[in-house]
Amino acid sequence: MTEVAFHFNVPDKLEYGCRLLRKAWGSGARVVVTGEAETLRRLDQLLWTFSPLEFVPHCKLDAPAATVAATPVLLAGDLGACPHHEVLVNLGQQVPAGFERFERFIELVTRADDDRAAARGRWKHYADRGYAMKRHDLAQESRP
Repeated sequence: MTEVAFHFNVPDKLEYGCRLLRKAWGSGARVVVTGEAETLRRLDQLLWTFSPLEFVPHCKLDAPAATVAATPVLLAGDLGACPHHEVLVNLGQQVPAGFERFERFIELVTRADDDRAAARGRWKHYADRGYAMKRHDLAQESRP
């Protein structure tokens, strides 16, 4: 069964996401990031610039098949065509269709009231289906 983890009190989803992706890539993990199209576009831009000395290899799922197969971090609005199912990171507000195919699933939740309310709904969705959730409160823990 998919391991579900919520990272709460994230100051900025995109910046935190970049650090999380850098850490995951450094450990050899293959990651898919999902969310709304505009969020993924902004993440793509930030991954090119957030750390001048550390590039995180990534591409959009609509890149050529050979590039997608070789890239450890994929940005995908739709998870149906993802070639690997190791780690999924959700930057969006909805439960991503197909999340259950992934070994690990990480939800990022900011301090904003609307984001927290949407996360509560997703938490309930996963709990109602029997997923055990891990909670990581960044207000009490150090950053990745």
